[in-house]
Amino acid sequence: MTDALELAERALALVDGDAAEAVVMAERSGFARYAAGEVHQPTLIDDTVVQLRVIRDGCSGSATTNRIDDEGLTDLAGRAVAAAASADPDPELAPLAPPAELAKVEGYDEPTAALGADDQARLAEAAIAASDGLGLYGFFTSGVCELAIASSTGLRAHERTTDATCLALAAVDGASGYAERTSWRAGEIDPAAVAREAAAKAERTRGAVDAPPARYRAVLEPYAIAELLYYSAFDMFNGQALLEERSWFAGRIGERGFDPKVTLVDDGLDPRGLPRSLDFEGTPKQRVVLVEEGVIRDTVWDRENAARAGRASTGHALPLATRAEGAVATAVVMSPGEAESTDELAELVGDGIYVTRLHYLGVVNAREGVITGMTKDGTFRIRDGKVAEPLVNLRFTVSMPELLADVPGLTRETLLVSQSDFYDERWAYGYRVPGMATACFNVTGSGSGPGL
Repeated sequence: MTDALELAERALALVDGDAAEAVVMAERSGFARYAAGEVHQPTLIDDTVVQLRVIRDGCSGSATTNRIDDEGLTDLAGRAVAAAASADPDPELAPLAPPAELAKVEGYDEPTAALGADDQARLAEAAIAASDGLGLYGFFTSGVCELAIASSTGLRAHERTTDATCLALAAVDGASGYAERTSWRAGEIDPAAVAREAAAKAERTRGAVDAPPARYRAVLEPYAIAELLYYSAFDMFNGQALLEERSWFAGRIGERGFDPKVTLVDDGLDPRGLPRSLDFEGTPKQRVVLVEEGVIRDTVWDRENAARAGRASTGHALPLATRAEGAVATAVVMSPGEAESTDELAELVGDGIYVTRLHYLGVVNAREGVITGMTKDGTFRIRDGKVAEPLVNLRFTVSMPELLADVPGLTRETLLVSQSDFYDERWAYGYRVPGMATACFNVTGSGSGPGL
């Protein structure tokens, strides 16, 4: 791969006399996708993107390129300087990040970095072989990424990380089941086990029936609760949203907002997740307690919004192209409970529904934490404390404050659930969460049955 830090320094050297920051994102990755039990659409990526930001007289301008020869970088610098010259002054413009010592974190695995297309296809085929005759859809992907930042402040920061994910959807007409695993060590992922989990869930979904709209007690597998927390993160856990009073946390810092069993932190340094030592501004990542035993404590911050709030960044800035959204919590960890399994959570629920995963999510009311969507690939009725008959996919609308207000139990085991979509520059992240029982899950209607 390209020496990302050396490339950032080359780009920075082309800006003379202005405050400037060069950010390099380099990726080498591969996808082995599969559908109906066959590997197809192999994708290999080897790309490097350079962003150059120039600040002059209170004005900021930036430009991006993946042309990393001298001509390409010279053109990049010219465009960034021109953008700054034509921009309006920004009175809230934060200064560039100063040099800082970064924590030493795990997160790079040489065997994962060395995986090639043949290896990825072999791992995908291992999943297919374990799918028990059901059509298997999904992918195995792995990659190595580098982030390097060089700034006129003297900041020099560089990090290399690896990640791998196996996703499996076992589906035929009338049946579907889902599973995934992700890690920065590909050796920790067993594609055959992922496929078997999906296939076993699919077999249990045959003969699905409707469930009437109602407020149910529910068990949510880690896939489902991670997705709900991720959609909440853009507003509820976001410092910019707090300042703009779009977050449900606004006016509630220090107050009890959830069940005392609920503790949420954002910990990008935890080696059990997908660890990172810095954000896209070069600020060291900090462990941020969002909710402590039900009490609302804090949100995550980037430099600009932290300055507006009179505090320091927590190291959660996004890439420059999406920074207008504010900071986002990308490494949320939900503390576990005492339940041995989701079956034990079903016993606590007594009568309700069991949800494997969610899709088509959308935030309806950010200020109140209201999210809508549909259950998918494994929804069941809970009767007398047992997971019973399969249900069709159910439409739901939930308030996260209500969902987390009464939590009968959490599993002892947690699962790292990927939140990466892999559509833009690769920078994997995920949430580590347990399974959860809740006293409030609002079903608003029925959708299609499981399967294709």
